[in-house]
Amino acid sequence: MDIRIGITNSPREISFETSQSPAEIEQQVAAALDSDSRYLKLSDDKGRIYIVPTASLGYVEVGAEESRRIGFVA
Repeated sequence: MDIRIGITNSPREISFETSQSPAEIEQQVAAALDSDSRYLKLSDDKGRIYIVPTASLGYVEVGAEESRRIGFVA
């Protein structure tokens, strides 16, 4: 699953892949925003941890789970 996080006042975004479900990501983001937490902490498939201040969150885009196609499509 692809995750993209937009940061306010920054032209770049954080983009990574994770094996977590969309519901788990949504729950983590909502919990960080509702609890007045100072940061959102997510991890990717390679074990890297991303810590983003909640005050700087512009958006969190959760991609759909899709299997990769192999070969040519007509």
